Amino acid sequence: METVQVRNLDQPDETRSFPNGVVEMVTIADTMIGRARFEPGWRWSNDVKPIAKTERCMFLHEGYCVSGSAIVQADDGSETRIGPGDGYVIQPGHDAWVVGDEPWVTVDFSQAMADYAKPGGAA
Repeated sequence: METVQVRNLDQPDETRSFPNGVVEMVTIADTMIGRARFEPGWRWSNDVKPIAKTERCMFLHEGYCVSGSAIVQADDGSETRIGPGDGYVIQPGHDAWVVGDEPWVTVDFSQAMADYAKPGGAA
């Protein structure tokens, strides 16, 4: 294995588009990294649920918010705002939506990105 491996998200291995959003993904060694851009008006339950075919997002997300803000609602109804500079871990069983007029741009390092917004991928 190489000592240092670098990939640029501006040259993704795969791009997945869906209403109000896009995810660009690269794989480095055995790690998939996804950069997501969710436009104002994006909501998981409206824009990704029809692809995932689950009531809530059922993937663990581990990431970092680059810009914009979103609210994540857990199964218990609690809501948490994620904004610029925040690192996060989001447990399975949630909904999320963009807050405000700025796109929510986030980088996700979890294995969930392999199936996120992929037909039949359950996220």
